[in-house]
Amino acid sequence: MTVEMHPSRWGDPARAAALPAEARGLVEMVFGLDERPAVEQPALAPSVLDGAVLAKIAAVVGPDHVHTDDETRRLRTRGKSTPDLLKARAGDLADAPDAVVRPASHEQVVELLELAVVEHLAVVPFGGGTSVTGGLVALREGYAGVLSLDLVRMKKLLAVDHVSMTATLEPGLRGPEAEALLATEGVTLGHFPQSFEYASIGGFAATRSSGQSSAGFGRFDSLVVGLTVATPRGSLELGSAPANAAGPDLRQLFLGSEGAFGVITSVTVRVRPVAEVKVYEGWRWPSFADGAAAMRTLAQAGLLPTVLRLSDEAETAINLADPAAIGGEGAAGCLMITGFEGTPAAVEAKRTAVTAVLAGLGGTSVGEAAGDKWAHGRFDAPYLRDSMLDVGVLVETLETATFWSNLGTLYDGVKGALTAELGDPAIVLCHISHVYETGCSLYFTVAAPEGDAPLERWGRAKAAASDAMIDAGATITHHHAVGTDHKPWFAREIGPLGVSVLRAVKADLDPTGVLNPGVMVP
Repeated sequence: MTVEMHPSRWGDPARAAALPAEARGLVEMVFGLDERPAVEQPALAPSVLDGAVLAKIAAVVGPDHVHTDDETRRLRTRGKSTPDLLKARAGDLADAPDAVVRPASHEQVVELLELAVVEHLAVVPFGGGTSVTGGLVALREGYAGVLSLDLVRMKKLLAVDHVSMTATLEPGLRGPEAEALLATEGVTLGHFPQSFEYASIGGFAATRSSGQSSAGFGRFDSLVVGLTVATPRGSLELGSAPANAAGPDLRQLFLGSEGAFGVITSVTVRVRPVAEVKVYEGWRWPSFADGAAAMRTLAQAGLLPTVLRLSDEAETAINLADPAAIGGEGAAGCLMITGFEGTPAAVEAKRTAVTAVLAGLGGTSVGEAAGDKWAHGRFDAPYLRDSMLDVGVLVETLETATFWSNLGTLYDGVKGALTAELGDPAIVLCHISHVYETGCSLYFTVAAPEGDAPLERWGRAKAAASDAMIDAGATITHHHAVGTDHKPWFAREIGPLGVSVLRAVKADLDPTGVLNPGVMVP
């Protein structure tokens, strides 16, 4: 069973640790140390739901699966963005749901939504709780209460089609649970975002997640071939063929909809055989521009490895590809990680072809040790963020995407906006981790002193960076989703008519507005 995440930290509480000595020395030199312990067990406001409503909910899912105790409600409050954590660490859990409800089937989800409409209860679908854009913070005003629709009981592998190479999974499965079940069938989904250990199948779909193997396997939405969705107006079964021309693809309404249009109750995805071989390798490039050009060459030649990521000069120097060695001695230039997964023959063939291209473009292989270090620490960065917050350093991430021809403009604009707003001392790092023939994503990591008002400080920096993204003609998010944090810039990205279309869909599927109100739809 997956360990529950701490209300004010990331991941397994047993893995919380102080900064490594090397990192602590670097932090003290650059920012100074300002110990800021978190408030333990923040108080919650009492649930506003009366016994009659709770009894109706219990009649649907059973009394053992309706929770109003403070401990459970704390665990289902907000997500894991740095602002979420700063509020929790300060003792503010004002967005706690009034009840945590755990259905066991699609039919129970449908019944709960019908009840929510009658009682006018806001419903927040909850998978792994890893949102970093305010996607789990529903509007409370005007509702009789807020329910966390916790899908933790919906954890079945429903079917595997070995001929078509698809699998159907329930939404509450966390990443490791899904992979363990699929492995018994000899297949893998191969979707490994940094949140993999806690994020859920339903969350992957509802946010259009992108994993670290996206170069080879694609984003999660590209893996989805079918969905079952419960809405306040009924159910939808979507995906009857690998492709069709039967009008607009309605699956796309729910992929990325963040629970605002419906609750995803099963997902059918493409799978592949479990890899026999996994090899990761490091490459050095003289500059970020040189490395990015090499990535573009691979993408446009159809030679993408399974994993392909490139750190800029600052991220390489700080050694963020190996979180356990933050602050250690770095080398000049930029570090690229390539990864190859599959049969021995397929790995050897692809690696040989990629090596020839990268070496021909001026890259220098630094061997498998660098790749292995990255692979070993690939899920550890959020724990490092907690350790930095403990000593008064604000750390947050943001991401975007653009076309190759616009990459330099976007990189300079966002980095410049963050640096100007946060001032000195502040560190802005960047890497490319998702690539396409036509463009790529940019993922920024920011570190700066918290100061007296860290929420406001980060809010100004985030707004400046978001303005820079839209001004550069890029997207406000490549894979973190919209939530509540990105809505103003999402509205600018899609324009007034686009906003009108989304509102019309919301009004038709959820006429009384009970599904995750305030999230995603501008």
